[in-house]
Amino acid sequence: MQKKLLGNLFFIILLNLIIKPFYIFGIDVQVQNTVGPEAYGLYFTLLNISFLFNILLDIGLTNYNVKNTAQHPSMLTHYLGAYFGIKLLLTIPYLLITVGFSLAVGYNLMELSLLGFLILNQILASFILYIRSNFAGLHLFRIDAILSILDRLFLIIIAGFMLYGNFSEKKITIEWFIYAQTASYLLTLFIGIVLTRVKIGKIKLKTKRLFTIAILKKSFPFALLILLTMLYTRIDSIMIERMLPDGKEQAGIYAQVFRLLDAVNMFAFLIAGILLPIFARLIIEKSSIKPVLQTSGKFLTGVAIIASIGLALNAEFTISSIYTHGIQASSTAFFWLILSFIPLSITHVFGTLLTANHSLKLLNQIALLGIVLNISLNYFMIPILGAEGAAIATLITQSGTAIAQLIIVMNVFQLSIHWGIIVRILGLTVLYTTTTKMLETELGNIWSFLITFLIGLFFLFALKLLNLKDVFSLLKTKAVPEKANKLET
Repeated sequence: MQKKLLGNLFFIILLNLIIKPFYIFGIDVQVQNTVGPEAYGLYFTLLNISFLFNILLDIGLTNYNVKNTAQHPSMLTHYLGAYFGIKLLLTIPYLLITVGFSLAVGYNLMELSLLGFLILNQILASFILYIRSNFAGLHLFRIDAILSILDRLFLIIIAGFMLYGNFSEKKITIEWFIYAQTASYLLTLFIGIVLTRVKIGKIKLKTKRLFTIAILKKSFPFALLILLTMLYTRIDSIMIERMLPDGKEQAGIYAQVFRLLDAVNMFAFLIAGILLPIFARLIIEKSSIKPVLQTSGKFLTGVAIIASIGLALNAEFTISSIYTHGIQASSTAFFWLILSFIPLSITHVFGTLLTANHSLKLLNQIALLGIVLNISLNYFMIPILGAEGAAIATLITQSGTAIAQLIIVMNVFQLSIHWGIIVRILGLTVLYTTTTKMLETELGNIWSFLITFLIGLFFLFALKLLNLKDVFSLLKTKAVPEKANKLET
């Protein structure tokens, strides 16, 4: 199981290193620079509103399906069509509540028209995510990984033509960018349906009342967890845009730095997607979770420390190299926000383990505390510090929830503290921070930015947070076979 994890981590990271950075810096950043912080700030706020209630499109169905399929793979084809029927029904409450919330907040007709397409995009993305959950549950991680980047690949082609081709004499607008997203999701969904037909079986759309009620009851705790988590990770931009006189511009500044955190976090999120079915199967087989937990925990935490500290200490260089608006304000906010990647990575490991173990009551309690803490901090800090205040609130909230999840995992699985790993992680933090500061002073931003990441990688191996033995196993390990026999019905 550990070899399977390492082999697929290598494939997913390689695939995402090729596509997603190209999309972020070649497309998304260029759109932000072209349309300006005010237009992009409005888009980012509306996007977060569409995210805020998108759990209503899923009600925890995707996470439940990954866990259930990993533990009972032969049952998937029996309920494939029924799952699609549930997904269709769930679009109705999502649409009504999201539009109702937007009207209550006070958005006008033009803003609501943009939101309409973002709502459609969320619906399409939700169906794609469900299709991916089937492949993840069957441990067909390569197909899952390909589908995870396919919409971005299409968007690179479509939006790239708008940005760099002779599409029009006018500059790209935020409306065109949203339409390009819609087209990309439609193409990806079509390919996902075709792959489902080939690898799993026919999708016969149907609704079963009793089955629907049973599934919604079982998946409700997952839904509540995602909704609570979404509230304390997405409410900040809405509060910025509504609370400040220059709210749209400040939301645009926050969007710039949040997008970079989002970009770095994509890799940890993908790894969590692999960990969920692996942890679920280990738990049902009553096998030890410790080897996978230690390998993924050391790897993700170590990489997060290198990425976060390296980027934070080179914040102004990073922001000025990418963006053209609000450099000083963005740099200050970015310093705090990118450090959130460390607790986020811890959450992706330990929170995923608790999810696989169905310890959802505990996770929901932590998430509820996270909401109270985050909204309270934002309420007091945003009027004083603007986007920087929201970034500091995020760092504090994410750190608190990560520590709580770590403590609960130790108690639930009766694990002892591995002081050797703790000392090595602290050692990496101290050594890497000191080295980064020294190089920034002696060499300047450009060289320190490049060299410190190489030095960080050296520390990661030297302190055995990532062993050469693991790397060789990773390179030699055959990935999970993509050719799978159709499941028996």
